[in-house]
Amino acid sequence: MKTATRTKFVIGNWKMNPTTVADATRLVLGIGKKFPRPKSTVMVAPSYLHLGEVKRVLKKPYRMCAQDVFPAEGGPHTGCVSARMLFAQGVTSSIVGHSERRAQGETNDMVGEKTRALVALGMMPIICVGETDRDHHGKYYSYVEAEVRAALLGVTKKQLANIVIAYEPVWAISTGDGKGQTATAEHAHEMKLFIQKVLVELYGRPAALAVPIIYGGSVNGENADDLMKNGAIDGFLVGGASLTVDTFISIIKTVEAYL
Repeated sequence: MKTATRTKFVIGNWKMNPTTVADATRLVLGIGKKFPRPKSTVMVAPSYLHLGEVKRVLKKPYRMCAQDVFPAEGGPHTGCVSARMLFAQGVTSSIVGHSERRAQGETNDMVGEKTRALVALGMMPIICVGETDRDHHGKYYSYVEAEVRAALLGVTKKQLANIVIAYEPVWAISTGDGKGQTATAEHAHEMKLFIQKVLVELYGRPAALAVPIIYGGSVNGENADDLMKNGAIDGFLVGGASLTVDTFISIIKTVEAYL
């Protein structure tokens, strides 16, 4: 049987870095200058404060991504940014359900609301899912399945075609420098197959196998190749390692070796 061809993704999640807009623009300009024409889909996700200026200097084919989104269209929601606000600024994708947001109280239902807000505008959600720990009885499978199903509740097969799922085991969250504990390639491959199984049950095999499943969690220049080769994943959600030009580019090049 012919397997689905999925786009490869590298998404740099800058989190609450860097401090100044000058440093943010310097970072994105440095990436673009050293590696101007990536063949994979490469996104950078700066803070809300830096979105406008980074977008101004960002060169195609690099793309912009938001770090989070609020599901309501407007109203009394202090400090929140809606999908419509992002879309009006030319941002067409957003991370949702990141483990750091979930740790602050974000529920599966809230992730589903955010996903639906994005797909309603034709925007791309990068949906983060992942277990907090691994037990010997395999209960973590049910944990991840619940996250996937809740995030995709109400999402049509057509809308699924514009969704990326990021497997982000919480126990492998980066320490901030891309050198924290990392899931093995076998862990990543195992969970990719399981997530695909859930997607097949929801949408059927062709649609399910077309969904890119990427890995996030202490990705760096040293472990990227093993994760791509033996994990058979479709790219990375990169944290701390995306803040260093050379390291981020090395990860992009590793992904592109598997195009």
